[in-house]
Amino acid sequence: MKKNQIKGLKFTKMHGAGNDYIYIDGISQSFENPSELAIRLSNRNFGIGSDGLVIIHPSEIADFRMQMFNSDGSEAEMCGNASRCVGKYVYDNRLTDNKEITLETKAGVKYISLLEGDEKSRKVTVDMGEPILDPQLIPVDIYEQPVLNYPLDIDGKIWKISCVSMGNPHAVIFTEGIKDLDLTHIGPKFENHSVFPRKTNTEFIEIIDRNTLNMRVWERGAGETLACGTGACAAAVAAILNNYCGRKITIHLLGGDLEIEWRQNNNRVYMTGEAVTVFEGTIL
Repeated sequence: MKKNQIKGLKFTKMHGAGNDYIYIDGISQSFENPSELAIRLSNRNFGIGSDGLVIIHPSEIADFRMQMFNSDGSEAEMCGNASRCVGKYVYDNRLTDNKEITLETKAGVKYISLLEGDEKSRKVTVDMGEPILDPQLIPVDIYEQPVLNYPLDIDGKIWKISCVSMGNPHAVIFTEGIKDLDLTHIGPKFENHSVFPRKTNTEFIEIIDRNTLNMRVWERGAGETLACGTGACAAAVAAILNNYCGRKITIHLLGGDLEIEWRQNNNRVYMTGEAVTVFEGTIL
């Protein structure tokens, strides 16, 4: 991609619980090769620096459509933190006057509610939909449903995984001492394990009490990030299914806190957290 092909492209950097992406209005701007652009702009030494790129498009079935790419250029189905930021972005940039927004993703339509806040930071709730527990749909090549505390061998050590999809695959591991784990070593081994046909995101969870979890995450295509919204939702679902927690859970991530509720009346997972604007800019 040549520099002059994206010269003058306007962008906004935002984060949700430290999970940072570059947001581009694809309604009024156009460019080619978004995968290549994601790699270039996400570089933290020679680019803007981010976990990936999010492009906002018009939609035929919702108010807007989100297309997202990881920092390695791979396209992802869904990101909960990015969904919150998209809701704030379209409201702040006057693309809508509504505080209830529908967003098309590759994992279906999500429902966003903008709560209190301002142009710097706003609390946002996303209806993340129903968790997927069918191993064929997650997907994971394990023939149990649900997949709870299944023993997986990584370099001769057995890790017990609970598998959930929130539109993208997750392997949740309940363990102790997560701050001391070498995720750069073990994270790729989970991500690329043959049992996950589309790779996986991996959450390492420490149980604090019935309402609180600590979490670190290795994201497919991005490595360790400060937060993962779909991962927090998957971790909450796994904790509830294992009877470790109640239906409302606060999850402490490296970049901040997320509030997750898996409602029994409609089987849907709701995630609430901050969406923060870091800065705006133009590519020279």
